[in-house]
This record gives sequence, C-alpha cells and structure tokens, in this order.
Amino acid sequence: MSRARNATRTGPMAVAGFRLLVVGQFASMLGDYCYAVALPWLVLGGSGGTTLLGTVLACYGIPRAVTIPLGGMLADRYGGRQVMLAADAVRAVCSAALVVTAAAGEPSLAQLAPIAAVLGASSGVFLPASYTLLPAILPAEQLGRGNALSAMANQFGGVLGPFAGGLLVAGWGPAAALAVDAVSFILSAAVLLALRPPAGAGQAEDGEAAGPAGGPSFGEVLRRGRLLHVVLVVALVCNLAFTGTMEVALPDLAHQDLGAAGYGALLTVLSVGSLIGSAVAGRARTDQRPARLFALLAVVMGIGLAGAPYAGGLLGAGVCLAVYSIASGWQNIVVITMIQTWTPAALLGRVMSMVMLAVTGSFPVSVAVAGLAVHRLGPAPFFPVAGVTIALAVTAALSQRAFREHRAGQTYGAGELTVTHSAVG
Repeated sequence: MSRARNATRTGPMAVAGFRLLVVGQFASMLGDYCYAVALPWLVLGGSGGTTLLGTVLACYGIPRAVTIPLGGMLADRYGGRQVMLAADAVRAVCSAALVVTAAAGEPSLAQLAPIAAVLGASSGVFLPASYTLLPAILPAEQLGRGNALSAMANQFGGVLGPFAGGLLVAGWGPAAALAVDAVSFILSAAVLLALRPPAGAGQAEDGEAAGPAGGPSFGEVLRRGRLLHVVLVVALVCNLAFTGTMEVALPDLAHQDLGAAGYGALLTVLSVGSLIGSAVAGRARTDQRPARLFALLAVVMGIGLAGAPYAGGLLGAGVCLAVYSIASGWQNIVVITMIQTWTPAALLGRVMSMVMLAVTGSFPVSVAVAGLAVHRLGPAPFFPVAGVTIALAVTAALSQRAFREHRAGQTYGAGELTVTHSAVG
C-alpha cells in the first residue's frame, strides 16, 4: 500500500492527465478484445468461412493503412487528442451499426465491407495520434516508464476483454460483445474530452513542436534516419508473417478444437503475458544498447509462437503464447521509447505514422493470403513460419550499425545522431 501511494505521488502516475488517459485506455482495450472475439465468430458461424473472414479483414486493413499517414499529419498539425477524439466518435457509430447487422442474422460481405472500411479508416487516423499523446503529457525522463504503465493499462483491459467477449459470444451471440465495443469508444471519447495535456511537456496542445525552430524536416529524417529505416523494414517483415497467423490461423485453430471460450482464453493469455512483459520493462534498468535487447526478445518470441499449435491442446498453446507475449510486451516498450526519444517533437506524429504504416501496412495482404491458404492447408503451419521469420528479421537487423550501436537517449539532430544529457525511461 505504501508503494502504491508513493507511485501516485511521483513518476507518471502523479500526473492527473496520465491517470485519466489510463482509464480511457483500459475501457477502449476492453471493448477491442470483445470485438476481436465477436467478429471472427460472427463470420465463421455463417457460410462464408475463412475466405469471408480474410476478405472482411482486408476491407478493414486497406483503409487503415491508407489513412495512417493522414493521421500523423493531422496529429502534428492539430494535436493528437483532437484527432483521437474524432476517430473514437466515428468508431462508436460504426460499431453500433455492426451490432445491428449482427443482430439481424448471418451478415453478407455487402453489409460488412462498408462498416469494416470506415472502422479501418478511423483506426488508421487514430493510431499515430495515440503515440503523440504521451509525450505531450509526460517529461522525457518519465517517458519509458510511462509507456510501460500505459501498455499495462491496455493489457489489463485485454485480460478481461477476451474472457468477457468469449462469455458474451457463447451466451448471447456476437452482437452482445460488439455492443460492449461500441460503448467502450464512447467512454474513451469522454476521457479525451476531459483530458487537457499541459503545454510545455513534450508537445504543445495545438500540435506545434516544443523544440527549437529550424529543426530537421520530415523529409530529411525519412531520407537520412538509418535507425528509422531499420525499424520500418523489421516491422513490415515481421507483421507480414505474424498478422495472418494471429488474425486468421489462430481463430480457425480455436474454432475447430477449442470453442469460443477457448479462443477467449488464448487471447487472455496473450494479454496477461503482454502485461507481464510491460511490467518487467517498466521496472527494468534502462538498457544502454536497446537494439540488442530487442533482438534477443525477438528470438524468444519466435520460439514461443512456433510451438503454439504443436504443444498439446489449450494448455500447451497457452504456455507457448504466454512466452511469446511476455517477450513481445517487453519488446514493444523498448522500440516505442527508442523511436519517441529519437524523433524531433514536431515530427513525432508523422514518424510514428510511418512506423504504424509498416506495422499495419501488411495487414490486408497477410490476412487475405492467410484466409485462402488456411482454407487449403489448415492453420497449424503458419505458426512456425511466423516464428522463424520474426526471429530472423530482427536478428538480421543487428548487421546495421545504426540499429546495433544505438544508445538510450540518442536523438536525431541536424542529420546526425546526437546524445542528449537527460535520462531516458
């Protein structure tokens, strides 16, 4: 109790805006995971099967990928909070429309595709904006721990969300779980309305940089930022292999053998593991060579993911996915903090939009291919392929000096890497 009280008086939790943000993130993630259980069950319960599921996910993924750069530009111009608020309002309306569609019976592609497209577009705008909000609330020396605590808030919602979504789908059908998702967007928007980031912390409220005038342009950072190049390539390759496996192969594997409750349990394991990984990242001493830690964690992730379908039912799959998600949760904090501290404040929205585009840009291709291939070959082979690809891609990145030798606290400045004197994380 004493430690808990001290945590609210010092560090990120002492900032009222950060505490408010944590509440909104928890609500939003709770709804997201209800949606993650409900949508595959809604589609796979009809006659469309994995082909329809892959197509609907592609209808979501393509607009999301296209609008991510727009979200970064809008966040740099108007501020991340305003962009997130508008996106949440649109997503609440779309989720409500999806509830009505699910309640009406077996949905068709013509019904699901427009809703998925608008949801994807608003999510694409939201993503890069969400990564600019934390630097607007916290000073740089608290950013690493703040990222860890923020991720933990998401993952607490992820712990309850899959379990709740599985029970709702099993007891009342997909429409009930989708209704929870719609309400979560309303709650998230209410939190954002109440949030007022303090001027002078990281990024100003109107989105203008807090840094000095005459800094590097976005084009210069994009052309000459070698660390950014490596992160973009690694993110693209890994997610090309990973996304179809998790979005199509995993629900199909669960649909065949484990049921909705089993699938919800696996998603809960993923969330709990990510929560543990984020907690470790928040308490671990700052690694002065974060890229090497990033690569080591990728190898652990690959091993865990590869064994999931072959480890003996729900328990074995859960253990493997727990190993994967613990390493993944830690790794995410490492790379996000690395990019946030490296990037000039005025360019953070656009740089994060490039990172998010690399993370999500492979989504439509990956899920569409996986939807067809799982129908022909079954889901199991995708897990070892994804695991090996993730491990090899990040390990290969160590051959790049800008990635391998990057040190905690380095920032991009005037076309070269310079080291700041402030603490990081």
